[in-house]
Amino acid sequence: MEKRAILAIILSFLIIYLFQTFVFKPETPQQTAPAPAQKTEAKETPPVQTSPASKAAPAATQAAAAPARAQGPGQDIAVETPFFSAVFNTRGASLKSFKLNHYNQTLKPGSPLIELVDIKEGITGPLSVSFPGSSVNVSADEIYSADRRRISLQGSDSQQLAFSLPLKGGIKIEKIFTFYGDRYNFDLEVRVVNSSGVNLSQKPLLIWSQYADPKAEEDSYGHQGPIFSVKKDVTTESPNKVEKKTLGPDTSWAGYESKYFISAMIPKQPSLTNLVLSRAAGDIIFVGLEGPVNLIPPGQAGSFQYALFLGPKEFSILQAQKAGLEESVDFGSWIKWLALPLLLAIKFLYQYVHNYGLAIIILTVIIKIIFWPLGNKSYKSMRQMQQLQPKITELRERYKNDKQKLNQEVMQLYRLHKINPLGGCLPVVIQIPVFFGLYKALLYSIELRHSPFVFWIQDLSEKDPYYITPIIMGATMFWQQKISPQVGDPMQQKVMLLMPIIFTFLFLNFPSGLVIYWLFNNILSIAQQYYINKKM
Repeated sequence: MEKRAILAIILSFLIIYLFQTFVFKPETPQQTAPAPAQKTEAKETPPVQTSPASKAAPAATQAAAAPARAQGPGQDIAVETPFFSAVFNTRGASLKSFKLNHYNQTLKPGSPLIELVDIKEGITGPLSVSFPGSSVNVSADEIYSADRRRISLQGSDSQQLAFSLPLKGGIKIEKIFTFYGDRYNFDLEVRVVNSSGVNLSQKPLLIWSQYADPKAEEDSYGHQGPIFSVKKDVTTESPNKVEKKTLGPDTSWAGYESKYFISAMIPKQPSLTNLVLSRAAGDIIFVGLEGPVNLIPPGQAGSFQYALFLGPKEFSILQAQKAGLEESVDFGSWIKWLALPLLLAIKFLYQYVHNYGLAIIILTVIIKIIFWPLGNKSYKSMRQMQQLQPKITELRERYKNDKQKLNQEVMQLYRLHKINPLGGCLPVVIQIPVFFGLYKALLYSIELRHSPFVFWIQDLSEKDPYYITPIIMGATMFWQQKISPQVGDPMQQKVMLLMPIIFTFLFLNFPSGLVIYWLFNNILSIAQQYYINKKM
């Protein structure tokens, strides 16, 4: 049984490594750069069926409502807050740029800020709106007029930016953004004002469009591409495998993510909202929210409301959106119950030591204290089993041709001396979930991104650039084996001698924060082993 447990541990780590290296290969977590749809590209989005209310509107109204197409690139409107610097454009009343003020692309001095919008010339930006299958023909890239040219906010201030598009026949489209000086999220209201003499039916389609570079380097530890939550089920799509489809209703949110950042659209009526996903020529990905049909009588206005979040995937901030957006952080469904408390513990300790590396070390000490009694029992069990090795060797010689009898005699020997053969490896097995929980917490939490420890380790979320800590970690494992009681048959002992090499190889590309945890866990285990040896 002990041999099987040891092999299970080794295989667990090998499976993780092979899965991350060869199977799970989403796009690189570069700065997400949505590239919006042109008028011709909007035709590539999934078709929307015309509702009965839409058929009720006179066909003449549709023709009369089409605006005279404005020409030109549109005008820019700057929005500045302590959290982001955005540029909107009157073409499509859409985003042209969205930079996060507190996040740089790299650690190099003067590194550019993270940019969440990357559009090509002539392409309308994200957050454009169209009305497919409705009684008013409005494309996503019409030229709107804006009520101001610049917004600057501080603290708890808020301000609106209103775009309007008058159409023939007394119809007007309005897009009203509300910004706040103390948060990443902002609001959007799409209004259709009906001053005509007939009923109008409107079904809005809010689009986030993204250019997916087919030559972008792949990353084994993060996903970049469409992500959405439909019927409380969070799904990610590889940009290279996106196919035209409509899902829902009951879409809680949708958008485009990278490893550490997300651009998300959150409808105020999720139970009536569909998800629209498609891909157009030029490697353009469309993620859309298709709203419910709204019948607007003459003299009234229809309103569609959304919350928008463009920022870091910090769990507490995402959770505050109250839309389930925190599920975009990939803690893993089976280990999230442990990964999240470990992350919260690290953040709590960080408040006092102001260094995430020190916080990880302190957490390692706390975990070791919790498992200290189990460790004592483990080392004592291993010592007792070592004392029985001569008798077990004798039994192996006596019953070398009768494996069943040998197993019975060995178990009888364990019972006689009141030894649990699994006692030596049980504490290690119990700590494996802690390791995986911490692995997820450190790998996907933005708090560790660009967080320094000491000297050459300037980013705890990345691997050790000089592989110093993994090598020291492997040396401590070898040292720990040398001072531990040697139990099991010769084959088991040979397998154990390979573990420091295997673990060193596996840890070479792990986040340095995780390597620091395992390294200091080994050091504490060595100290505990010396203590038990001296005591016994």
